Amino acid sequence: MRNADDMLAVAASRAEELAAPGLNPRPRRKVAVLACMDTRIDLFPMLGLQRGDAHIIRNAGGLVTDDAIRSLCASQRLLGTEEIVVVMHEGCGLHGASEDEFAQVLAGDGVLPTWRLGAFDDVDATLRHSLARLRSSPELAARDHIRGFVFDPETGALREIG
Repeated sequence: MRNADDMLAVAASRAEELAAPGLNPRPRRKVAVLACMDTRIDLFPMLGLQRGDAHIIRNAGGLVTDDAIRSLCASQRLLGTEEIVVVMHEGCGLHGASEDEFAQVLAGDGVLPTWRLGAFDDVDATLRHSLARLRSSPELAARDHIRGFVFDPETGALREIG
């Protein structure tokens, strides 16, 4: 667990600057961001965010899953967010992946997941579907301010998808 040990040491050496006394868990900008977990996506500088501005929810693909909706629901209903931003990206590992091949790999290890990988062929269409799912989710209190973007890690460009 070398990485975890290194991380623990860094956190200990930076505890004073990492402390956030008085910082409210309610995001200042009342926004929650759902994004892919890809290491090339640095949401804070990309979106002009600072610590305390937004809830950040990340998963494989930046997909609207049941668990993403659970987190967004908690963000809205418990902590006052009123806006959702979804960020997917070009070159995602799920783009063009095979659900069947992934399931076979897991089955080879004796694992039968209760969830799907979420592979997709068209990032724009997938994002549109995700936005529609959010806009029709009764669990979410605020559904009028939901927007989606596709990031290109090669150029740094961010484009909106309706």
